[in-house]
Amino acid sequence: LDSNFSITIIATLANKNEELQNFIETLNHTLDRVQVNSTQVVSDLEEEFDTLYSILDEMKESMTNTIKQETVRKSHELQNQQTQSTNALESAEELLEFANNALHITDEGEFTKAAKQIKDRVTMAPAFRLTMKPKATDNMTHLMVDFIQERQLLQGLKFLPVPRAPEIVLEDCLVIDNEVTVTWRIPVEDSKIDHYILEYRKTNHEGLPRVKDEQCWEVVDNIKTSEYTLQGADSNVLKTDCSLHLTGLRFDTKFMNFRVRACNKAAAGDYSDPVTLETRAFNFGFDSTSSHLNLKVEDRSVEWDPQGGKGVDTKVKGKENKGSAHFTNLKNMSRSGTPSPKRTSVTRSPAPRGARDRFTGESYTVLGDTSIESGQHYWEVKPQKDCKSYSVGLAYRNLGKFDQLGKTNTTWCIHVNNWLQNSFAAKHNNKAKNLDVPVPDSIGHFLNYCLINPIKPSVSYLMVWCGGLTLSTGLQIPSAIRSFQKTENGLGGSNSSISPQDPSVACDICFYDKLPSVDSSLMP
Repeated sequence: LDSNFSITIIATLANKNEELQNFIETLNHTLDRVQVNSTQVVSDLEEEFDTLYSILDEMKESMTNTIKQETVRKSHELQNQQTQSTNALESAEELLEFANNALHITDEGEFTKAAKQIKDRVTMAPAFRLTMKPKATDNMTHLMVDFIQERQLLQGLKFLPVPRAPEIVLEDCLVIDNEVTVTWRIPVEDSKIDHYILEYRKTNHEGLPRVKDEQCWEVVDNIKTSEYTLQGADSNVLKTDCSLHLTGLRFDTKFMNFRVRACNKAAAGDYSDPVTLETRAFNFGFDSTSSHLNLKVEDRSVEWDPQGGKGVDTKVKGKENKGSAHFTNLKNMSRSGTPSPKRTSVTRSPAPRGARDRFTGESYTVLGDTSIESGQHYWEVKPQKDCKSYSVGLAYRNLGKFDQLGKTNTTWCIHVNNWLQNSFAAKHNNKAKNLDVPVPDSIGHFLNYCLINPIKPSVSYLMVWCGGLTLSTGLQIPSAIRSFQKTENGLGGSNSSISPQDPSVACDICFYDKLPSVDSSLMP
């Protein structure tokens, strides 16, 4: 009891230390970003004011030029009038002098002649044809300005109003059927919100998002309502009136972080407090070190290679079932939903069965790379169209290199034979149950595993002959399967013909046609 208590205390302190380190990193990062962002907004402010100054300078120059042009126009018109008036005055003075001289003429004929000339010259004199009104005034008030309103506008300049941070409604978030549903609300009604930006990233760390994480934030922009539906990461945004969904996801990490921010026409607000959702999905790959030499293992596919074992001297012990291929599954379990319930147990190991040799002889088998110790798990396997024979299922991790799947009490499998004589059967402990249904395009595997004896972890396996199989992991347990567990024909217990012989193990192993269209008749 004291030892367990000490272990619990140490684990609690270690978790708290890790949490504090992450928080300190967050504070340091935030402090650095405050300085960076402050410098940026000051620079933006100076740029905006420089733009205002530039506009004012341009307006001042333009209006000054208008005043100058008006001055030139008026001066030109007045100067023309002045020149014309001066010329008219000189002509009038000369005519006046001529008239005064005419008064001294005594000869009547000469006087009459002079009087006629005076009359003609007066008629044509410029002085009598000029307008005695200035063509321009000295008034310039029409070019005066009043910037009272503009000054008031400038004095009213403020920082942009930004939306408040949304709040993610954790209890309404859901991870199910390979979909993530995220909902949020706005704490204060804001009619000026134009759209939302959702960001998410995959992570293997529980709790608050870490500043330094292996994955980058993925961005989904232009979400128009506070509740929104989004198709998967590789799809276009689908706008509906329900909550946000990420569909078609492959859960290759244990958790996902989410955060959202609101935007108006001018600026984006703060992010919501981030949340971490548990994906609760099972991930594993192939342990290529365990594969038969006639199997070609690449990523999540395995294919029969008749040339793979050429030139290799192998010692075949025992008799094997010809024409079958086995695959064993071992992998981390992802998690889903909002809270984090008790963890299920899986163990990743590069060589699940220790230093054992490859499968050999006619056991064309490859194991999964992760041990399963407890919990519920789901994965799918899809055969190639021309695959002649294959087996898929589960085995204890101490499976021998000559063992045949389904022939011992430590292996369970679905066997499909499309060569010579067609068969579709579930096998365990050297017993078989024929499945009187068409062979599906892909087979879903559901494992409900409770290991009482911890020394017997299990692994997934594949066995292939003349063909190939493709493995799909990172899938969640379909809700259709969970619903079957609650019905009379559901998954509450294993069929006695293929149930475990080990009393230390409580286990349901079920194989399904392509989901979600599950046919309960396919249950062994």
